[in-house]
Amino acid sequence: MLIPSIDLMNGQIVQLVQGEKLKLAFDDFDYWIDRFSKYPLVQLIDLDAAMRQGDNRALIQQFTSKLICQVGGGLRTAEDGQRMLDLGAKRVIYGSTLFGGDNEADRKRHPVMNLNFAESLNKTLGEDQLVFSVDTKHGKVAVKGWKESVDLTPEEAVTWLENDCTAFLYTHVDTEGTMSGFPMDIAGILRACTAKQLIVAGGIKEKKEVDDLDAMGVDAVAGMAVYSGAMEA
Repeated sequence: MLIPSIDLMNGQIVQLVQGEKLKLAFDDFDYWIDRFSKYPLVQLIDLDAAMRQGDNRALIQQFTSKLICQVGGGLRTAEDGQRMLDLGAKRVIYGSTLFGGDNEADRKRHPVMNLNFAESLNKTLGEDQLVFSVDTKHGKVAVKGWKESVDLTPEEAVTWLENDCTAFLYTHVDTEGTMSGFPMDIAGILRACTAKQLIVAGGIKEKKEVDDLDAMGVDAVAGMAVYSGAMEA
């Protein structure tokens, strides 16, 4: 399944290369809402919130009122997620707050994972509404808008978090926005690590990749290929 991606920054739909360099920007929201309305799921990410540089909440409801969306970017508490659900999100995406070993209770269970927090999200919001984001840069889990990393592989993270979400979102930051192709071997490894829905992103450039991933039981998020016209949506 192809899942189109809408990344919001400074009140626009944008596409960044490796989470840093601005490549494309659009503000014709109705056009893209219409283009994506046929999809069973659209991914909506608030990059400003993820980078702790403000947020685009005023725009989010414009999309969630017309599209079935999983929404992420800067969600730090269960209350943040509930606000997005109240705005019409189908599911919410948590990433950085799952990692870091932020308190003593979590560190006793795992040195760099906030497992108690993951369990509390499950209890408060419900497993079916939770997507856990596991992004990597140079093979390690990347956090805080991909500016920092923790000493953890994606396979370890997925294995530990398996019981508290309905899906995993994996982004290969090294190829994100480059349209250089997604590393299929990593998709295979992660597929073997979890029975939950697995969604991958980062470098997807053509429909064949989406089809190959689908054959593996993996869903694909595409942004740059869709907005640049390389892939029909």
